[in-house]
Amino acid sequence: MADPFPELEEEQTPEERAAGQKTFHKVVWVLVAIFAGIGLLALFGPDRPSAPDQPTNYGDTVGGAFSLTAPDGSTVTDQTLKGKPFAIFFGFTRCPDVCPTTLAKMARLRQQLGEDGDRFEIVFVSVDPGYDSPEDVGRYVDLFGTPIIGLTGSDEDIAKVTKAYHAYYEKVPVEGGDYTIDHTAAVYLMDREGKLQSIIDYQEGPEASLAKLERLVG
Repeated sequence: MADPFPELEEEQTPEERAAGQKTFHKVVWVLVAIFAGIGLLALFGPDRPSAPDQPTNYGDTVGGAFSLTAPDGSTVTDQTLKGKPFAIFFGFTRCPDVCPTTLAKMARLRQQLGEDGDRFEIVFVSVDPGYDSPEDVGRYVDLFGTPIIGLTGSDEDIAKVTKAYHAYYEKVPVEGGDYTIDHTAAVYLMDREGKLQSIIDYQEGPEASLAKLERLVG
């Protein structure tokens, strides 16, 4: 995934970085509006961006203990989430394609579930703690118009949770000394006990995805 703002790759002043973040969030808003307005048709068209291979056949080995930080500074653990199904996705706030489209898709699917949409949580974990502070993650997930639990942590925290979920992520250098991140594009659907029930693939159609969520909250 290429950096959407190559002009930000050179060393920047705090003012320039702030302006770049503002511009990026405007782009995210546009993406959210597009996917909400057209029912995510573009997501399933022939020009979908590629994504890393998805985890398969891991069964009960997916999930486990973790401790991460929420935007308000509170600690969220695997035990915090137990008792209610949740959909967990790993990404980063500067992600130009997979992350905004996936979170917009999940917001749309929750809306389609009606009252049942309140019966599961959506969790977004940033795998870029060097750039994404908890506050940054909070502002990012607020853009999608539905309650999303945004989390991040130290490098060690992220390594632990991604290992538990068999999620892939890797920094990829780009010109100018900056980087982007390749990462797993799947959404993990976890039951009330924190066990993997199913996975929504990035390229999966809305009907199949909705059916999986209906089973999750059923």
